[in-house]
Amino acid sequence: MGKRMRLVSTKKLPASSILARPIVNDDGIVLLQEGVTLTERIVKKIQEKGITYVYIEDGRTDDIEVSSPIHDKTRGQALATIKNEFRTIMQPGRLQSALTQGQVSKSFSTVVDKILEDIETNDDAIGILSDIYMYDSYIFTHSLNVTIYTLRLAMKMGYNKQELQAIGLGAILHDVGKLNIPSEILQKPTGLTEAEFTTIKKHPEDGFLLLKDMPNLSLLTAHCAYQHHERLNGSGYPRGIKEEAIHPYAKLLAIADVFDATTSNRVYRNAMLPHEAMEILFSGAGTLYDFQAVEVFSRVIAMYPNGMTLTLNDGRQGVVVRQNGEMTTRPVIRILTDHNYNKVDKPYEVDLLKDTNVTIISCEELEAM
Repeated sequence: MGKRMRLVSTKKLPASSILARPIVNDDGIVLLQEGVTLTERIVKKIQEKGITYVYIEDGRTDDIEVSSPIHDKTRGQALATIKNEFRTIMQPGRLQSALTQGQVSKSFSTVVDKILEDIETNDDAIGILSDIYMYDSYIFTHSLNVTIYTLRLAMKMGYNKQELQAIGLGAILHDVGKLNIPSEILQKPTGLTEAEFTTIKKHPEDGFLLLKDMPNLSLLTAHCAYQHHERLNGSGYPRGIKEEAIHPYAKLLAIADVFDATTSNRVYRNAMLPHEAMEILFSGAGTLYDFQAVEVFSRVIAMYPNGMTLTLNDGRQGVVVRQNGEMTTRPVIRILTDHNYNKVDKPYEVDLLKDTNVTIISCEELEAM
């Protein structure tokens, strides 16, 4: 049975809440244990560290199960590899030796194989990957999250094992060119100057040049780094190529990259909710992003993750209990308050797939329940 938990944005996290899942860093070290009562000071620190969501205890939702697409051990090993190998890449003296031996590509191939193994055994819609984790660097966690999203999408679209391995390597290395960009530009909280944006726009080509001669790495994988910011209508960068000139792998990667970027907290803006990020992708489907891939992606992402608080069109409020397969816009909801905002004596469930007249109008308005 799952723990008693409810998903709450850290921006609306009430003090005195009890943490239902531990907060860990990207070395796998637990920073806050489950069961800890949150104080105002702890809440502020959680917000300052850029954590997007946490799970808190709620006795009325004690059967909610929150699963991850990959095991915690796999996540820890993947992040450790990304951190170690990216740091090797940043040191030219060590890089040449590592490239000659094929060390970097072998390390990442092992990680991709393990992620694929985990994903194949878990067909649930993917929830928010940016929750309960505190990271040293956005590049590390973004690289992992994009790999998970891209592989699940590619798997759903029917790519074979060999293709998935190449796609996974392209995803995990897609932002390697950003290692050349000064942190003061990457972490700038205000708008970029024209010169700074020009520097940012160089990272796909820098990544390609670094990866194209790497032993045991497909040239197609290097093109994932090169093309993940290209768009169907030619409005992307670095080359402004269009439609068929963009490799199918890069088209998938572009979708996962945008989704993770928009659902993660950044220094210059707050994270969006999954359904908001999908609206951005759908608004560009067919012009910026591959339409079929966006549609498939919408079926592997939990638009309203388990534990999230929702308000319905009739005024009732409740928490998502479980998903309805690939119909991720119509989950099952545990009703906790009536249309007058009064707590119900006996919480009950509403299946939005069956009750078609009921719709979701907003999220997280019940943070202090």
